Amino acid sequence: MPQATATGTPVAVGASDWVTFHRDNARNGTAAGVTHPGKLTVAWRAHLDSAVYGQPLLLGGMVIAATENDSVYGLSPADGHVLWHTTVGRPEPLSQLPCGNIDPLGITATPAYDPVTGSLFVLAETEGRHHILAALDPTTGGVRWTRPAEPAAGDVADAQERGALTVAFGRVYIPYGGLAGDCGNYVGSVVAIPTSGSGNQLSYGVPTPRNGGIWTPAGVVVHGQTLLAAVGNGAETGNYDGSDSVLELTPDLKRADFFAPTEWSADNAADLDLGSMSPTVVNGYVLIAGKRGTAYVLNPDHLGGIGGQLAQIPLCAAYGAAAVDGSTAYLPCRGGIRAVTVDAKGVSVLWQADPQSAADPPAVGGGAVWSIDDGAGILYALDQRTGKQIAQVQVGKGPHFASPTLGQDRAYVGTLDGVTAVGISAS
Repeated sequence: MPQATATGTPVAVGASDWVTFHRDNARNGTAAGVTHPGKLTVAWRAHLDSAVYGQPLLLGGMVIAATENDSVYGLSPADGHVLWHTTVGRPEPLSQLPCGNIDPLGITATPAYDPVTGSLFVLAETEGRHHILAALDPTTGGVRWTRPAEPAAGDVADAQERGALTVAFGRVYIPYGGLAGDCGNYVGSVVAIPTSGSGNQLSYGVPTPRNGGIWTPAGVVVHGQTLLAAVGNGAETGNYDGSDSVLELTPDLKRADFFAPTEWSADNAADLDLGSMSPTVVNGYVLIAGKRGTAYVLNPDHLGGIGGQLAQIPLCAAYGAAAVDGSTAYLPCRGGIRAVTVDAKGVSVLWQADPQSAADPPAVGGGAVWSIDDGAGILYALDQRTGKQIAQVQVGKGPHFASPTLGQDRAYVGTLDGVTAVGISAS
C-alpha cells in the first residue's frame, strides 16, 4: 500500500455533517435542520462495485461510502457521481472462509473521520483473512498510511469486524466479533490504534475461551471518559466468562466495570444474549435490550456486575442501535420501532410502530423517525410523536441492520449494490 503523511489539513465539520455511525460517538443518531418528510422520492442511485454495509458519511460536501470490495468512494450529494475512488486491498472471497454470509468480505464497518488529524479511517478485511486499518485523505481518497489491526484474542483468521470504527482519545477503536455462523475460534475484542498511525496497538479480549463477539453495527459507544460495548454469547463453560454483558472500558482498554443478567448462562445456551444491540445512554441511564427481549436500566457510574440492574422489564428483541432525542430512545425492535422513556424505575413505552414497517436501527430528524426494512428495500419515515407512518420510498435491498444517514433535504442509504439518495420535501 502507498504510504504518506499521517496527517493533513482537516476538513471543517459542519452542523449537517455525519462523520461516524449515528453521527456522534454517543450514537444518538439525531440530526438538526432536516426537512419534515411530507414526501420522499429517489433523487439518485449510485451503483458501486459491491455492497455498502456501513452507514454512508457526510463530510466536506461529499457522501462517503465504503464497499465490500475494499473500495471507498467520495460521491457528489447532488447527483451521486464519483468524485474519487480508492481501493485499499483485495477482499476475501466467501469460498475462502469457514462460514459467513458476505461475499466478498471487505469493508463492513462504518468508517469514521478524525477532525484532529484530518484522516478518514476504514478497516478492510483482505485476502489471507487479514485486517488492515487505513487512513485516507477525505478530500481525494489518497491513502496516508495502513497498518495491521489484528485482534489479540482468539484465532484472528476467524474474526470479523462488523461494528463501526470509533475515533476518541487520540485512537481508533475497532471491535471484533465472528463470522455469521459463529464458526472457528474467534474471541470478541476491541483494538485501539493511535490516529497518527505510529505507536503501540492496545487490545482488550473478552475473558472467554471462545465467542463473546462485539459485533453490533454501532461499535463501541463513548460515554464521558469511558467506552461502552455489548458482548454476545460466550463459551458456556459453567463459570461466568465475561460474555452476555455490557462492558465499560477505559481509553487504554482496561475493563472498569460490567453488567450481565443473572440468566447469562441460559442466554448463552439459547443465543439470547445482549450483544445484538449497542448500549444506549438516555436521560442519564444506560439502556440495553438484546435478543431475549428484556430491557435493562443500568447506572452508568456502576453498571452493577451480575444482576446489578436498576430495573428490568419485558420489552422487545432489539438488533443494531437505538437513536436518542432528549429523554426519549427509539429502539430497533423486532416487530416495529418503539419509542421509550427511561428512569430509575424502568422503561415506559410511548408508542410502537406498525410491525409491518421497518425495524432496522433508526435515525431521528425533521420530526420523524427514519428506519429501513432492509429485506423489502423500503425507507420509512414515522411521526416522531406517534410512530404513525408519514411516508415511504423504495431504496433497494440493503444489508441487515442498515441505518439511514440524514442531511438537510436528503437521506442516504447503503444498499447491496451502492448508495441511494432520497429527496425529502415537505409536501
